Amino acid sequence: MKQTTRAASLLVGALVVLTVIVGTAATVLLLMAPATAAAQTAGAGAVRIDPQLLGWAFVSAALSTGLAALGAGYAVGRVGSAAVGAVAEKPELFGRVLVLVGLAEGIAIYGLIVSILILNRIA
Repeated sequence: MKQTTRAASLLVGALVVLTVIVGTAATVLLLMAPATAAAQTAGAGAVRIDPQLLGWAFVSAALSTGLAALGAGYAVGRVGSAAVGAVAEKPELFGRVLVLVGLAEGIAIYGLIVSILILNRIA
């Protein structure tokens, strides 16, 4: 039982580290990306976007959303199970634990916002 718990803790730690690395890389890509075509002057003509940059932007957007959703799912699972146990013992705690579950769900929304920012930058 302890080995399973330790393996799960190591897996969660690895996912957290991976999420931080991908989030940092996505932020760097977002800051280094060229300005959008709409932001450029009207007389400049059509701007071709590098296909490799476009591919990396899509990969980083997908990873930021996917990893944030995985993290949110894990967080909701852990917080939700603890919340059910707390509400079973003290039903008056329902409002408080509902807020905690909502905060755990917010992780996925942050990943989605990062993806929208990345995709908006290349459009």
